[in-house]
Amino acid sequence: MAGKIVPAHIQVVTRHYVINYPEHGPREEDPAYADFHAYKAMRKKAGTVYCDFAMEHRRGDFSECDMASPMECHHRIIEFAMMNDVDMTLLEPDYPGVSDMGIGKWVESAANLELLCVIHHRTDSGVHKIAYADFGAGFYIRNLFRKAETTASGLIVTPAQPPTHIAPPA
Repeated sequence: MAGKIVPAHIQVVTRHYVINYPEHGPREEDPAYADFHAYKAMRKKAGTVYCDFAMEHRRGDFSECDMASPMECHHRIIEFAMMNDVDMTLLEPDYPGVSDMGIGKWVESAANLELLCVIHHRTDSGVHKIAYADFGAGFYIRNLFRKAETTASGLIVTPAQPPTHIAPPA
């Protein structure tokens, strides 16, 4: 590589944006909410209650996962609260048959759901906190994300060491 090399470094990233959630009823009152629970029950019955991130992007290596806490169900493409504004002409080509199924049933189906450990779902390393472009890079780079906090004495970054986790059940 010609020229100067940029040394390894950390960078704090902050993103602020506004999401326009459409009007929607309470999730618990939605008729398709039962399908959400049915998906989780189907995974349990099939013996596939594990972090889909680790299965898909770590070839089943769960060492980066929190296997001690229950797996959490994540809406992969469309969140429940957004379904009322989905343009079906845009969704149907990628998911043929969704118009016949109905958006509510599709949102709560296996086509749109996955199980994630709490780390890959809601922590500072999770899909709900990291921009998708960065989260996608984490498919191929271990320990890419670290927790950063600003204190009175300055920025504190958690050391880059993999946490100790409990192995998945046999």
